[in-house]
Amino acid sequence: MSVLPAAVRPQLAAPRTLARCRELVGPALTEAVGRLHPWVAEMAAYSFGWCEVGGAPASAPGGKGVRQALAVLGAEAAGADGRAGVPAAVAVELVHAFSLLHDDIMDGDATRRRRPAVWKAYGTGPAVLAGDALFALAVDTLAAAPGGPGAVRLLSGALADLVRGQADDLLFTTRPGTGPERVTPQEYRAMAEGKTGALLGCAAALGAALGGAPEAAVGALDRAGRHLGVAFQLVDDVLGIWGDPAVTGKPAGGDLREGKKTFPVLVALGSPDARGLPALLGVPGREAEAAALVEQAGGRTAALAEARAHTAAARSALARAPVAAGAVSELDGLLDLLLDRER
Repeated sequence: MSVLPAAVRPQLAAPRTLARCRELVGPALTEAVGRLHPWVAEMAAYSFGWCEVGGAPASAPGGKGVRQALAVLGAEAAGADGRAGVPAAVAVELVHAFSLLHDDIMDGDATRRRRPAVWKAYGTGPAVLAGDALFALAVDTLAAAPGGPGAVRLLSGALADLVRGQADDLLFTTRPGTGPERVTPQEYRAMAEGKTGALLGCAAALGAALGGAPEAAVGALDRAGRHLGVAFQLVDDVLGIWGDPAVTGKPAGGDLREGKKTFPVLVALGSPDARGLPALLGVPGREAEAAALVEQAGGRTAALAEARAHTAAARSALARAPVAAGAVSELDGLLDLLLDRER
């Protein structure tokens, strides 16, 4: 499934940007993880796809490295060498890994990137410990960088937003899908900005701050990243219902089977064209019917339109930022890549 028409799909520049940034950040990330307790370091390495349970080397699918790329490009946008953003890139990668370890436990997700989640592979207690260690290591890495104290304050603010977003996401499961107490699309946007957008915005802002950017540029990059995060989450919601399991690594209609209140579902629940939807959510075997109702009620169209709107807002923030044009061009390429994705 492609979100954007072929005429505006990203070219090869964005994947090359991600690869360049991973190559720059990789050695520092490996070195940082190596400072952990050996058992905790193994769990961290497993979460990154570097090893199997027991420590045998592996090359399992990992993340795209978007957050570390944002940090490197943030530094370059400030006119600095990309290496100035490496401590920020390492810190946000560690925080992201920490959040995924804890997310999988809270959500009861048994797999992550086609492998058992860390809590299934090592146990719940060890996975919590590994997440805590990654968080502490992220703060230590950033504090040791030039300009570290100010950078740590930026990171702590983003973490507070991330926790608020995660708290809202968990509370959404206890609220009805219809009626006066239902979760609204507006509340969902705020949740997505905290849970997903805060760390993306922080990544770009941290890189810019370590690169010596003025406050206006740091703020603009943070806003762009937050909009990008909301767009990313919305596309993820679409893939969670209509994505190809062979590509996404997730079962077809998994979000519907779990009864998740994603943006397309919330839009559909507010439409008279989906009156039968509440009875289908969370019912195994009824995913195809539920997906058809969500689409019929405009949920898919609304989610993609909202994603495009947040992408446009991200571009607008970048265009107004007093930063280097070359880095903005690469950041702009990432926007298309993340929207036009299949997993």
